[in-house]
Amino acid sequence: MKVKENYVNVIPMKEIRSTHDLLFPFPRYNELRSQADIRYDETRKCWDLFRYADIQFVLKQPKLFSSQRGRSTSKSSILTMDPPKHTKMRALVNKAFTPKAIKQLEEKIKDLTHDLLHRVRQEQTFDLVHDLAAPLPVMIIAELLGAEVQDRDFIKKHSDALVAGAEDDSNEAIQAVVDMQKQAEEELSQYFSHLIKKRKETPTNDLISLLIQAEIDGEHLTEDELLGFCILLLVAGNETTTNFITNAVRILTEKPDIAKSVRQDPSLIPQLTEETLRFYPPVQAIGRIAVEDVNIAGQEIKKGDYLISWIASANRDERKFEDPDTFRLDRKSNPHMSFGFGIHFCLGAPLARLESNIALEILFNTFEEMTCATDDLKPIQSTFVFGVKEFPVKVTRY
Repeated sequence: MKVKENYVNVIPMKEIRSTHDLLFPFPRYNELRSQADIRYDETRKCWDLFRYADIQFVLKQPKLFSSQRGRSTSKSSILTMDPPKHTKMRALVNKAFTPKAIKQLEEKIKDLTHDLLHRVRQEQTFDLVHDLAAPLPVMIIAELLGAEVQDRDFIKKHSDALVAGAEDDSNEAIQAVVDMQKQAEEELSQYFSHLIKKRKETPTNDLISLLIQAEIDGEHLTEDELLGFCILLLVAGNETTTNFITNAVRILTEKPDIAKSVRQDPSLIPQLTEETLRFYPPVQAIGRIAVEDVNIAGQEIKKGDYLISWIASANRDERKFEDPDTFRLDRKSNPHMSFGFGIHFCLGAPLARLESNIALEILFNTFEEMTCATDDLKPIQSTFVFGVKEFPVKVTRY
């Protein structure tokens, strides 16, 4: 079997490969959506879904569309589980993400944000990704898991590798990404295996200790399940939030009128973060596999077919959102799907929102003005993740 048939999630869609389109793919999604609600891509061997209603249907039907999809990593993960095991695992993990637990992180997030910005206090220009948006969520995830904060560069490097995409659809390019991801997973597994062993010997109040002690139907989680969750939380809680914060600041530099409105009324920050999620979603798509034959938008999907739900397109669907290509702080209804939908709705969504709200509030309070300091942004080379590798900002302090 060819590489490209095994690893759909790392193969780029042919319409979105240029630097320009990776930096701003939304007109492409609009074109594709106008051409067809759903289409089969012969090269990638998958169905692409572009409409909000169809994507919502797929994501809320776990009995019809399985999460146990093909992937380049091997560890068992809550993200790729179906009910009933997913239901039990989710209930267990939710204990670490209760409103009370998230609220307890608020002061930590504020302190870390202030500390990170203090390190660039003498700079007129700094890289928002490297200096704030990347280290902040890694530090918070390290805090949750009980990992060492000094390991954050190792953690960040390997989580970046796990969401990387191929530069094209050649077997060589795909294999290079697959090999990189396997190596990253192996090294992260070794790292967390060591940490799990330490926590079994000496439990603390971190998430790994909680998961080790927990039971589902009288059984403890296996080593693979523990490792799978650690790696998932690392990638989902780190990469997504990094791009979430960066994308919000990117919008503020691209749309000075939005920045002015929020600066005049900081109570608009939650609307800013929510509209950022819709307008520049950090995750572009979600994959599923059909469990049985099913008809979607007039197309016959066969059992075993792979489906890619382009939530970045759904978030711009004119049938669902009024004036979808305009960034609006006054949007009254904003049911975007940037955190997914249904049973796999992102359990870390409240934490990501909190980190973004706090980071943006402190940025507004620290700097009178922020502008992008380059005309040469580099997109993240990923099939599903939307963001930039660096985002240099020129700042004016009060």
